Amino acid sequence: MLDLTVAIRAYNAAARLPEILNKLKIQVGTEVIDWEIIVIDNNSRDNTAQVIQEYQFTWNERFPLKYFLETKQGSSIARRTAMEKARGSWVAFLDDDNLPASDWVAKAYSFSKSYPQLGAYGGQIHGEFEVEPPRNFWKIAAYLAIVERGQKPFRYSQVLPPGAGIVISKKAWLDSVPQTLFLVGPEGKSLHSKGEDMEFLACLQNSGWEIWYNPEMHITHKIPSWRLEREYLISLIVGSGLNRFHIRMIRLRPWQRLLAFFPYLIYDFQKALLYFIKNFALLKTDTTTACEMALLLSIFISPFYLWKKWIEQKVKSMATNMVAKKSELIP
Repeated sequence: MLDLTVAIRAYNAAARLPEILNKLKIQVGTEVIDWEIIVIDNNSRDNTAQVIQEYQFTWNERFPLKYFLETKQGSSIARRTAMEKARGSWVAFLDDDNLPASDWVAKAYSFSKSYPQLGAYGGQIHGEFEVEPPRNFWKIAAYLAIVERGQKPFRYSQVLPPGAGIVISKKAWLDSVPQTLFLVGPEGKSLHSKGEDMEFLACLQNSGWEIWYNPEMHITHKIPSWRLEREYLISLIVGSGLNRFHIRMIRLRPWQRLLAFFPYLIYDFQKALLYFIKNFALLKTDTTTACEMALLLSIFISPFYLWKKWIEQKVKSMATNMVAKKSELIP
């Protein structure tokens, strides 16, 4: 086992990967760390594989650079593949638009020794915007994985860090996270399965592992102009809200779930209604207000959306099994 694996999930990332790899090549303070870099190509349609091959051909670093293809799209699937392929005791994840600070690897590794029940930890994520964000953007910045929560470490409880820049104990993952998560995460550019990072972190917490904030880890999240457009932001936030019910339920014991359903439903309806009444005049003109309204509505319909999704998955699974059994019977 190595000390640390840096895992990059890449989707159509040929143009972005060189900058990330160059940042990782010049990491400081890693002389006593045994680490590696792995790139999980999540079924890219561009020349991501070729870019990695070109880097590997001239790669003379002490830490290896490896490439793996995961043809089934979904960030949770790519993360699972990374966990299977990683040789590090800790796996530090970067998205293909994250640029680590020069000491990110060193700070990630040193924090891993801080707490005995440490299962995962995230750091600070700073936005680098191609255009000016909308007014009051700080209210929704976390949905674009921008996190700046002060200079002191703390243990997360209800709020959890995003998957970008998260560092996870491989042992904790293998002990706590199921082979298949219900939420697969973004598939390509589709956003309606977001929330997989909250799901696996909740699984870690349910098993007694602690999730922490490490303020000494810094990455920059590059935000192109199209990711700040009103339509995209609303779609992004709706994708998170639609999965809120599932995250709530897995954090409760089975007998608590039915008791919590109606209080949550009433609370979510009241919250959405009051926000609509208070901010109706701003919904068409203010992007942040429209995003917050979309979030509250998607949280309210979350249980019904997820039940529909669960039924569709069951029907699809039954159909697949029937076809498989039928093919076995054909001589």
